[in-house]
Amino acid sequence: MGQELETSNFADADYEAFTRQLKVETDLVAAWEKAGEQSEAPPTAGFELEAWLVSDQMLPVGANDRFIERMENPLVVPELAAFNVEFNGNPAELSGNALSRLHANLSDLWRSASLTADDMGLRLAMIGILPTIMDADLSPENMTETERYKALNDQVFRLRKGKPINLKISGKEDLVSQHMDVMLEAAATSFQIHMKVPKGKEVDYYNASKLVSAPLVALSANSPYLFGKDLWAETRIPLFEQAVSVGDWDYAERVTFGVRFIEDSLSEVFVANRQRYPVLLPQVSDRQAKKLDHFRLQNGTIWRWNRPLVGWDADGTPHFRIEQRVVPAGPTIADSIANAAFYYGLITYLAEDSIRPHQRAQFFTARDNFYTAAKCGMDAEIRWDHEDGKAIPDLVLNTLLPMAREGLENLQLDRADCELYLGIIEGRCRTCQNGAVWQRRYVTEHNASMTEMLQAYLARQQTDIPVHEWPV
Repeated sequence: MGQELETSNFADADYEAFTRQLKVETDLVAAWEKAGEQSEAPPTAGFELEAWLVSDQMLPVGANDRFIERMENPLVVPELAAFNVEFNGNPAELSGNALSRLHANLSDLWRSASLTADDMGLRLAMIGILPTIMDADLSPENMTETERYKALNDQVFRLRKGKPINLKISGKEDLVSQHMDVMLEAAATSFQIHMKVPKGKEVDYYNASKLVSAPLVALSANSPYLFGKDLWAETRIPLFEQAVSVGDWDYAERVTFGVRFIEDSLSEVFVANRQRYPVLLPQVSDRQAKKLDHFRLQNGTIWRWNRPLVGWDADGTPHFRIEQRVVPAGPTIADSIANAAFYYGLITYLAEDSIRPHQRAQFFTARDNFYTAAKCGMDAEIRWDHEDGKAIPDLVLNTLLPMAREGLENLQLDRADCELYLGIIEGRCRTCQNGAVWQRRYVTEHNASMTEMLQAYLARQQTDIPVHEWPV
């Protein structure tokens, strides 16, 4: 959800005070990084899973306030739309049986949430874009009632000078839509993977995360349909990029893959936050600068597909995390943990290898790979290590899976866990079936409506059998 606000009304003085404090805090983070004051604790894993509340008729239901009240769990919070919720995982040290523990913890939370939804006559769905969502559902009337979301909507359109958001996506079919609000964003739900990275290796881990984005989004794609149109394998990508566009120059787009690899420090990203991006939510805090209230609020309104974060260990020592945002929700918890395992292993291998991540590809190649992979999914061909384009299944099976396996071994994760979750990735490549492929195959094979397909999808989701094993 992000940090809640005290008000959605701001004066010029708020922007001026916020901007001053943002510089102070950005400089402070840069000083921490330069002096090596960040945590030396081992890498940790975490996640955020966004989900949908739906009726038995497979339609979205705006009831997250009642649902969260019944859950009584601080790990469950609202999202932009009243029919979306977010589940947060407790961080786990990336060693031993961390992967199976993440799986068990998320399964327990999902099971409890499903029972709560059932008591309300509802169902939970984890899927990148709800196939049954209609344009009319994405209206201000269905926005979660918080000051943060009201302010976000108001400020985006202030920067747009009142101009509508025009959504245009060309995929297998074409889609055009116009909105006078930011609710298009609510159609996209994700599984956000967090990793606290080792001290002194932040640059290589961040650049590696960008490199990994292309194969990761191709393998995990689960969002082919929006408003009944068959678009990209991972339609969340163009949807989210356009949904909160402020209509400014490319360097200031709020949802972005970025414009280059970083060179010397993560602070290059944070300085860009201050210099390139207008302040959206200027809530001024009187707390100490080291709390980073202004820094974190600004960073939280720039939705990079790979977003660096600053947090604190239990003893108060600051640390740096990377939030990988390209992965959609679903199809199952098993698939989600497999996506995370592949990411953790591959990013670790690439960041610790003698060939540094930025040496493996030009930035524009990594960027082009990402959008090709999001559009084409398992059918994508991308360039790796300066070689000609390779099909995703072949590249993953022959090159990336061995790297990911070595990375997980270096993290000293349980071998059985590594084989289980990387085996799911291997299975997807051998069957060429991820969530997006299954959805399209089911619709084609059964001439199914979006409602019928979603019913079949949720029935299979409940089993937690990985999607590559789902029958069509």
